[in-house]
Amino acid sequence: MPLLDPTYETLQAFATSLGIGLLIGLERERQPNIKAGLRTFALVGLLGCLTALLAQTTASPWLLAAGLLSIAIMMITSFATDPLDSGDPGTTSVVALMVCYALGAIVWYGHASLAVMLGIATTALLYFKHQLHDITQRLTHTDILSVLQFGVLSLVILPILPNQSFGPYLALNPHHIWWMVVLISGVSLAGYTALRLIGTHHGATLLGLFGGLVSSTATTVIFSRHARQNAALVPVARMIVLLASMVVIVRLNFVAALIAPSLWLPLAKVLGSGLLVGIIVALWSRYQQRQTNGKNLPMPNIANPTELKTAITFGAMYALILVLSAWLKDIAGSQGLYFLALASGLTDVDAITLSALRMLNANSITQTQAITTITLALLANMAFKCGLIIVLGGRELARHTLPGMLAIAAGVGGGLMFIF
Repeated sequence: MPLLDPTYETLQAFATSLGIGLLIGLERERQPNIKAGLRTFALVGLLGCLTALLAQTTASPWLLAAGLLSIAIMMITSFATDPLDSGDPGTTSVVALMVCYALGAIVWYGHASLAVMLGIATTALLYFKHQLHDITQRLTHTDILSVLQFGVLSLVILPILPNQSFGPYLALNPHHIWWMVVLISGVSLAGYTALRLIGTHHGATLLGLFGGLVSSTATTVIFSRHARQNAALVPVARMIVLLASMVVIVRLNFVAALIAPSLWLPLAKVLGSGLLVGIIVALWSRYQQRQTNGKNLPMPNIANPTELKTAITFGAMYALILVLSAWLKDIAGSQGLYFLALASGLTDVDAITLSALRMLNANSITQTQAITTITLALLANMAFKCGLIIVLGGRELARHTLPGMLAIAAGVGGGLMFIF
């Protein structure tokens, strides 16, 4: 990289490095018995930028490493000779100073924006120490296992799969199929994590939103059962089930935006009518159950969303639907694809949705056919959940919930009519 202009750009680089050091040091200054505060971090940020300048000017890159090592030795010696009264070994402060030094260095090499972002992230990590500690204490063995398994799905298995098409109609691409598994597992993991963190202390609204993000069917099952056992939970169960079903609509649009961006707006116009109706129904449900104590709500017992068995099952089902979709489209046209959407949507709407999006990207179907396929799958899934409400929730829950479910379905179906 050419040397910076020794006027404005040079001063800007040093000012940015100083700002990053002041930002991180501001947080450290608030800590009791700290050995490196506001001034130390500011000076270390400047030192990183200055050392990078010297290393570049003299063609001596080893100066950067020597500076970083010197800071580490200085801080470790300080903590060893004069330990903190709290018994804290000071590891975090040592690492934070080294990060500050490195950020100052990369500013000189033209990565100021990245350095500022990393400086803010570093400060946030330091500031939210207690909150992060509380979160880790609340994590269970299953929670940690979920994160590790998601890492295996996305960072171990995905990169080694071949990215080429095989099988009947060249419909099977292992890398593409597993990427869809990673996508759905990631969305489910996000909802599962949020559900675990909020617990039952924030009421029915968040339980419905995050429960639907993980699995609207599982959420419907658990609250239908609780409503049957305790009639007082019927208004709450109604709201949670309706919200979970509405989240599915948002989730489908989110997936469409990632996989087939051109379909996002037309699909949103169709499904948005059902979402609008659902919001009105949910607000009315919220009004009717506002006296219910949210702290007494049961917690949905949702299984690990990234379990390898679950991921492999979904991948196999998605691959099967890809082949069946191509075959039915070949022999029966769009009617065969629509029939498959109704059948597979009864239990899972994700697989047929992803299949339709992939076929759209491959120009195998039109936008209208893709939207119709996704909508039919969603309506079939809602019909299945209505059956669960009747069978598991009983007459009282069905009487209060089915009108709202049917209203959402009617809104979605009405939206579908506008594309023809």
